[in-house]
Amino acid sequence: MDKCIAYPIMPLLRLTFGLIVLICCFVLLFALPNSPLQYPIQGYTVQPLSSSVIPGSGEKELIIKSRSLELLNDVLVKVSYTSTVYHINTGDLGLHSQIFFLVYNNSQVTIATKTFLRYEQLKVLLDSIRKFYSTIKVIVADDNFEPEHITGENIQHYIMPPAQGWFAGRNLAVSQVTTKYFLWVDDDFLFTEKTKIEKLVEVMEAVPELDVVGGSVKENQFYFSLIYEEGEETEGGCLYRKSNKKLHSVPGYPQCFLASGVVNFFLARTDAVQRVGFDPKLQRIAHSEFFMDGLGYLLVATCGDVSIDHQHVARSARYRKFRNPRKEDSEFKLQLHFFKNHLKCIKYG
Repeated sequence: MDKCIAYPIMPLLRLTFGLIVLICCFVLLFALPNSPLQYPIQGYTVQPLSSSVIPGSGEKELIIKSRSLELLNDVLVKVSYTSTVYHINTGDLGLHSQIFFLVYNNSQVTIATKTFLRYEQLKVLLDSIRKFYSTIKVIVADDNFEPEHITGENIQHYIMPPAQGWFAGRNLAVSQVTTKYFLWVDDDFLFTEKTKIEKLVEVMEAVPELDVVGGSVKENQFYFSLIYEEGEETEGGCLYRKSNKKLHSVPGYPQCFLASGVVNFFLARTDAVQRVGFDPKLQRIAHSEFFMDGLGYLLVATCGDVSIDHQHVARSARYRKFRNPRKEDSEFKLQLHFFKNHLKCIKYG
């Protein structure tokens, strides 16, 4: 188990289809500070060539599944980890093993969405969520003209004044989230076997600096980068949005890459997104604008191995009337960017 010597063992406990799953993975353990500085810390130390009653195995990963938390705890008491490499400087960081326990269950994540003129699609979405996550909390912001009652266990339905817009609905939904993370989905999405929330949580927990991790929608990952060129003090700078442009991979997760913005299916740290917020002045087309406002505040990544499906439903004429932007909407959006963010130009490519 040589590779265990350089990194801590982080067992990840997650609930999937009613099973309690313990996964041991290898990540470096840092203490999170109240300042921009962080530092590595020592956890549980295993003496060279000795055994300790702690989860471990001869492989990189140990998975223990159980439907009973009590049974799982009983198993953990009897599983031991054995150090197999001797070094005189065993107290040095990187030459000993650390043990850190992280518990994940449905109480860590809330699913949030906004609905408008698509109750049928919303009900299909909720049914698909319950198929894979039977108890996870779902928050629905609703600005329909004729509200319907949306009921169900762990579903919170908030009715807004009619046609307030997408970002106003996002603000309302996210303001009611009390969990560490929330998963944003559109009301016409569809959960599948590939919609693994726990995979996104694993990445966020392993890389605490990340604020948003996106997946893909019907195999469309959609990500973009934002480049800001500072201009003169009197006229502002220029912002360039480049589609399908990503940065380097996330350490330890080659399927994930850093980017500036991601598709409209993402897991986010609640407190980080609440600090940036969604500008309620933008009512129609406004997805990229959230990431533009978050530039310099949010660290974003995209992971291609987690996906969600999209329902194939024809849009009604009434819905299209509100969905499609008018010329004055596009002009107002640019004016808002220029004045709010002190820009002289925005370019899309």
